[in-house]
Amino acid sequence: MSSPRYLDIIRDGLWTQNTGLVRLLGLCPLLAVSNNVVNGVGLGLATTLSLVLSNVLVSLIRNWVPTEIRLPVFVLVIASSVTAVELVMKAFYYDLYLVLGIFIPLIVTNCAVIGRAEAFAAKNTVGRSLVDGLSTGLGFTWVLSSLGGLREILAQGTLFGQAEMMFGTLAQGVTVHLFDHYGGFLIAALPPGAFIGLALLIALKNWLDQRLKSRKPQAVPVSFLEHTPNESAPAS
Repeated sequence: MSSPRYLDIIRDGLWTQNTGLVRLLGLCPLLAVSNNVVNGVGLGLATTLSLVLSNVLVSLIRNWVPTEIRLPVFVLVIASSVTAVELVMKAFYYDLYLVLGIFIPLIVTNCAVIGRAEAFAAKNTVGRSLVDGLSTGLGFTWVLSSLGGLREILAQGTLFGQAEMMFGTLAQGVTVHLFDHYGGFLIAALPPGAFIGLALLIALKNWLDQRLKSRKPQAVPVSFLEHTPNESAPAS
């Protein structure tokens, strides 16, 4: 079995097999945390770092782990990676850590993380596993931040609100107010708004895929070419 190309790995992680829009994994944190851009980016980057660490470690030890105990070992590796990420966030991004709360340690139970460890990292080299974890995590991050931006705009009329939780006091003035005297659209801030927003993103992706597919030139069947009469030949 040939190893997948790096370009295919990146394309699958970011778009073709996107965790949030195609595989529909990790929906609990995706829907619960994505009420603004900063929360989405924060959880997305934490998930990305956990994916990269766990994929690399699983790929390194894959040849020494017996098949019978591979899943418990993989879960232990993932739990260790998530704990390290959680401690880093608690040390440097404490306010954001408090907002994200239980969803940081719950990365351990994210099906996307254990799924990539079992389906990809356990069968591929360290380099490919690193790229897979990075592209899968970034694909999850852009869905989180896009859904968070959509909900933040509709609910509050702003973008990048509370950016200082991630970027420090220098980011206190980066909040963009898109509307004056905006009353807000309450449902966008509530759980139903998360489901509606995710459905819109999935519909948009499917529409773009169909548009791109329709623009590709259609291959002419070989049998049709073989049976098409040559109009330039003289009549007998």
